Amino acid sequence: MNRPSIASPMTEYKKAPRIVIRGLRKHFTDIARQEEIVAIDGMDLDIGENEFLTILGPSGCGKTTLLNIVAGFDQATSGAVTLDGEPIRKPGPDRGVVFQEYALFPWLSVEQNIEFGLRERRIPKAQRRERVRKQIASIGLSGFERRYPQELSGGMRQRVALGRVLANDPKILLMDEPFAALDAQTRTIMQQELLFVWSAERRTALFITHNIEEAILLGDRVVVMTARPGRIKEIVRVALPRPRDVTSAEFNQMRRKVAALLEDEVQATFAALEGALGNVSG
Repeated sequence: MNRPSIASPMTEYKKAPRIVIRGLRKHFTDIARQEEIVAIDGMDLDIGENEFLTILGPSGCGKTTLLNIVAGFDQATSGAVTLDGEPIRKPGPDRGVVFQEYALFPWLSVEQNIEFGLRERRIPKAQRRERVRKQIASIGLSGFERRYPQELSGGMRQRVALGRVLANDPKILLMDEPFAALDAQTRTIMQQELLFVWSAERRTALFITHNIEEAILLGDRVVVMTARPGRIKEIVRVALPRPRDVTSAEFNQMRRKVAALLEDEVQATFAALEGALGNVSG
């Protein structure tokens, strides 16, 4: 399969941002304790056209909550989230979501899984078959069209999940730790596959991760969030050419910078957890 060149990091966003988040706040009610839990508090963020944005933060900081709000699966308590100037109120085909779990239909083949969304949208048969054929080729699974998920490796299943999303041609690609369950070698391969597909498709991507190296390797910018309630601690622009060498001095310098930003937030999360456990045992 011919590989497209990987796009260089973005420098300036000359066009209006695709996604605009202003004053975002989201809280939940802990029914057992009868108390309010603030997941995200006062977030402002712009996500540019064709930008690959990675979001990094300690567990429980609201990363997945943010993605679910952008996807339309959840609603903000207050604040605004818009896509191309229009408020996001529900899910739509303009946003494709890739989850940590593959979420494939085990009774459908690779071809049928990728075709599923197009069939639901009543795309004409000839058109959807051609789109599925091209998508299977782009994710490197030609020859596996009639295989079923249980016959595939973890990395291949995640390729199918990505292909199913991309076949619907979404404006925005939303990914919630899609490679977290993969072994290290497969994860590295999938990161490169994703970059190749993203460079060819050129669409806005929002990628949630716990992995510092992954965030820097993939992102044009890395958003570092605070411990709960989730706020933006700092946004780090990754001014490194693609493809990125994770062994280079420049990459490791940036890794140390992001790790230092994250360290205090991880410690705050541990302290909060210890406090909660102490209250329960007491």
